[in-house]
Amino acid sequence: MYLFNKPDWIAQYHFPYKNVDEVPEQVFEEINSKLEKLQQGTPLVTILIAAWNEEINILRNLASIANLETKIPLEIIVVNNNSQDNTQKTLDKLKITTFFQVIQGCGPARQMGMEHAKGKYIMLADADCVYPTCWLDKMMAVLTEPGVVCVYGRYSFIPEAGFPRWKLFMLERLKDVAAELRHINRPYLNAFGISMGYVKEYGLKVGYIMHNTRGDDGRFCFDLMQYGKVKQVRSNAARAWTAPRTLQRDGTFTQAITSRISLEFRNLLSLLKPHEPHDTKTSKNE
Repeated sequence: MYLFNKPDWIAQYHFPYKNVDEVPEQVFEEINSKLEKLQQGTPLVTILIAAWNEEINILRNLASIANLETKIPLEIIVVNNNSQDNTQKTLDKLKITTFFQVIQGCGPARQMGMEHAKGKYIMLADADCVYPTCWLDKMMAVLTEPGVVCVYGRYSFIPEAGFPRWKLFMLERLKDVAAELRHINRPYLNAFGISMGYVKEYGLKVGYIMHNTRGDDGRFCFDLMQYGKVKQVRSNAARAWTAPRTLQRDGTFTQAITSRISLEFRNLLSLLKPHEPHDTKTSKNE
């Protein structure tokens, strides 16, 4: 874990561009050269990314995925989820498969991508995150264990003004402890599309929620549990890294961590027993 600084490898993805028109063609050429080498042969894995208004973030994201060190044959699918910026223009310049989903929401976007995927396994990634070179191999090592139908990994925050790395480190440690408690009876509460994989055969059977709501990934994981085990990928080396945008919505770091601790305490008793079967497509987030 990184207590005071982010990993050195993240710096290479700090592109200083404000829009796609500022990006030099050489940047696209270098990324595409790697993407072409990475995507050869019949894919065993489909890396699936939903993107909404991620004109520059998706470039950082795919630059990191292009650097994956793996021998696993794969394809990359990005579903443009009705973006209103130049996300599609960025995607058109990259050697990946893209689709456009007009129904707003990660669920509809991921459903479309899954239906077009060629891989036996689906690996979800978020458009605003960057990934270490070992990410895919670490995730697949657990997903391919006997009886496993779904896996999820851990993630860390890239420091920004007001959100120093040492404070983010403390939050992550608390978050990891909470994840261990949730995993006992309710592992789906830890399943986020930032770093999550599953067997496509069963994913097609359960399907994603087809409207815009938070928690589509957790609902999907809950439904997958009827077909097999959900396991954590605890490797710190395989952590995805993301900007603290979700924390910043709460205001200051103190406000963000206070709200999260309060939520965990309120939900503590519910973690003692498994969630009863329910219709994840119509249930509300409460």
